[in-house]
Amino acid sequence: MLAKVYGYAVYGVSAFPITIEVNVGQGQGLFMVGLPDSAVKEATQRVESALKYIGYFFPRQKVVVNLAPADIRKEGAAYDLTIAIGILLASEQIVSQEAEKYVIMGELALDGVLRPIKGVLPIAVEARKKGFKGFILPKANASEAAIVNNLDIIGVENLQEAIDFLTGAKSIEPLRKDTRKIFSENLDKYDVDFADVQGQESMKRALEIAAAGGHNVIMIGPPGAGKTMLAKRIATILPPLTLQEALETTKIHSVAGKLDSNASLISTRPFRSPHHTISDVALVGGGAIPQPGEISLAHNGVLFLDELPEFKRTVLEVMRQPLEERKVSIARAKVSIEFPANFMLIAAMNPCPCGYYNHPEKECVCPPGSVQKYLNKVSGPLLDRIDLHVEVTPVSFDELSSNNKTESSATIRERVIKARERQTERFEKLGMKHIYSNAMIPSQLVKEICIIDEAGKILLKAAMEKKGLSARAYDRILKVARTIADLAGSEKILIEHLAEAIRYRDLDKENWGL
Repeated sequence: MLAKVYGYAVYGVSAFPITIEVNVGQGQGLFMVGLPDSAVKEATQRVESALKYIGYFFPRQKVVVNLAPADIRKEGAAYDLTIAIGILLASEQIVSQEAEKYVIMGELALDGVLRPIKGVLPIAVEARKKGFKGFILPKANASEAAIVNNLDIIGVENLQEAIDFLTGAKSIEPLRKDTRKIFSENLDKYDVDFADVQGQESMKRALEIAAAGGHNVIMIGPPGAGKTMLAKRIATILPPLTLQEALETTKIHSVAGKLDSNASLISTRPFRSPHHTISDVALVGGGAIPQPGEISLAHNGVLFLDELPEFKRTVLEVMRQPLEERKVSIARAKVSIEFPANFMLIAAMNPCPCGYYNHPEKECVCPPGSVQKYLNKVSGPLLDRIDLHVEVTPVSFDELSSNNKTESSATIRERVIKARERQTERFEKLGMKHIYSNAMIPSQLVKEICIIDEAGKILLKAAMEKKGLSARAYDRILKVARTIADLAGSEKILIEHLAEAIRYRDLDKENWGL
């Protein structure tokens, strides 16, 4: 007898329907076709053990399992439950008129218990689009899938429970969640706040500008100056995620298997801080089975690279294209996968190997030339793509011991949101709805949006000649100046806005560090 059940394959952050056809007929042996990988082929042993454990049998006839379409590679153990239900239907051990109305997926333990799988959210989204009635999956994944409305989410703990539901022996109430309520309840719940930071007012100003325009920042200063502390708080002053951004972010984390158990919707901007020993594949994504890397996991949030010169040169260089295009394209012989990577890069580094070059109190003990050699570990093209270069100075005792209240993240965020609103309004007037921050302004529109007067042109020309700035740095200075003007509520970029933007290019100084 022939039976058909349905699952999905996840590629990148998209899911594609897979039909699992099972035919039990005359002959002997099991044949699994349709480009299954080793994990899918091993499902035979798991399915056989699980069926026997709950009182069913694995057919001793010829069993053909076809995973269609046959030209797409199937990977992972998520098809265990689908194959098990297909074998039971094809061998007429169970009868169900409902099986074809549901997407059925889950990894089986040898005793029939279901283990969680990856990529549940994109599968649920596509299942709803294709008109499936519901999604039968491990109970541990049910909360994640339940954020998709108009789809019955049936969370089951084991194979027997799935069988009972499909045959009508047991009724399971679909899990339903109010997505908007979950989103609003958990929106912007952070454990840190800028109110915890004493001093560093100039750095707070730079980070406020960065957040208002979506600009990249590099902080350079001695150990203990507060670089990491400041970086960890920048997500708290970014505008809140929209529901669409939250779904995009959750989808990426779902595919990567990074969601917590029983988690549903990510409501805060992600903050990723990989160690400097990370590989280039782990950072940008890829592998034999392409997975999103750290820059995609930071989509709609912040990627923090601490001790930047300690990262391998090849790792840093692979970020150049994603920083410009805000996406990562991974090409393989038979498939090309695209991961979104719209993130803010926040980098931190010491000014020299010992960490105390330019320190007001401690003396640098590095030999001559080592400062420039240390800075040269970070390439010029990468620095060129970072909008704000800021020196961080140590905080004095008086500032640390002061009881003066500092601005909270909520106060700073209000100004950032107002600046973003001005930007959104400007872009909508120009018909650019896909752009929502000044950092995203295309180079061909910089002169149209970031207009400066003659005095500003003279100032910028002098700065370019003195610092040896590139054309890309020219564009980025104008974008930062536009953001500073937006924070000030000014329609025009005034000379003081431009001067402040130029000041945030410290690492462009000729012979810096010598």
